Amino acid sequence: MCIWISPFGLERFTLLTQRCVLRLAAITLVLIGPLSGCQRSSTTSEADARPRVLTTFTVLGDLAGTVAGDRLQVDSIVRPGAEIHGYQPTPSDIERASGADLIVENGLGLELWARRFTAAAGDVPSVTLTDGIEPLLISEDVYSGKPNPHAWMSPQRAMTYVDRLVEAFTRLDPEGASTFEANAQAYKKQLRQLDDELREILETIPDQRRLLVSCEGALSYLASDYGLDEAYLWPVNAESQVTPKRMARLISTVKDRQVPAVFCESTVNDQPQREVAAASGARFGGTFYVDSLSAPDGPAPTLLDLLRHNVELIRQGLCPDESTS
Repeated sequence: MCIWISPFGLERFTLLTQRCVLRLAAITLVLIGPLSGCQRSSTTSEADARPRVLTTFTVLGDLAGTVAGDRLQVDSIVRPGAEIHGYQPTPSDIERASGADLIVENGLGLELWARRFTAAAGDVPSVTLTDGIEPLLISEDVYSGKPNPHAWMSPQRAMTYVDRLVEAFTRLDPEGASTFEANAQAYKKQLRQLDDELREILETIPDQRRLLVSCEGALSYLASDYGLDEAYLWPVNAESQVTPKRMARLISTVKDRQVPAVFCESTVNDQPQREVAAASGARFGGTFYVDSLSAPDGPAPTLLDLLRHNVELIRQGLCPDESTS
């Protein structure tokens, strides 16, 4: 029986509760496994016998699908529009993972639930795509010194993600090695071209306007690559810590720097940032996509589209005279 009363606070109680839920889900799968497994294997073999790859969220799903081509089945645990940091896996998620041949995760503390999730899913191999990347470190308060996990927001670093996928997919499907490598080289060429494109666009922003203001500190890699300063309402994975002090500080920064526009990410509540805009005299410049792709008919159905969308919003917001001329 999973009952535990914590003297150490709600956060630890929540963590233990999550573990209990995952354990119960895993036990349930063991009990129903023989029946559901037979049904699933029969259906899967008839429909698609390719190895199954499950990514933790949609951005990684896009990367993995691009490298895999037609050799592998690729799907994402978290659906478009969902918040990734505090996601709670469901029993059906664990069932999907237990039938996968590979789980792909970002790492750097992004998916706080990933280790417990993969353990509950059973003996399924996994790959962490940020292995080999030197992370940017958060400098603010209790998060000081922890890695910022949003490395895919840099086209340069996204190429390391691609390399890790080629290695993992080749181990999974050795006969597809040449396909994976060819797809990877073609995609890395697109990333290099995108890097040049984004740099050219952002270089047009005047020095006095080169402050990128977002809700979460999720665009640090993009800001670092292209020489932008950064300010935000909360550091990584801390939406609940929006306080009057943080808001007042950001409002003061926006006023002092005369920033014409502020922004927010799609998977979090933008109301605090709209209040910052109203109080500072800036306008709300639009919605960035970071932790999730958009729907297929939206502005960010792929990582390449996501980065172009975000940078175009930045240009329009920080150079309003040019965008309306």
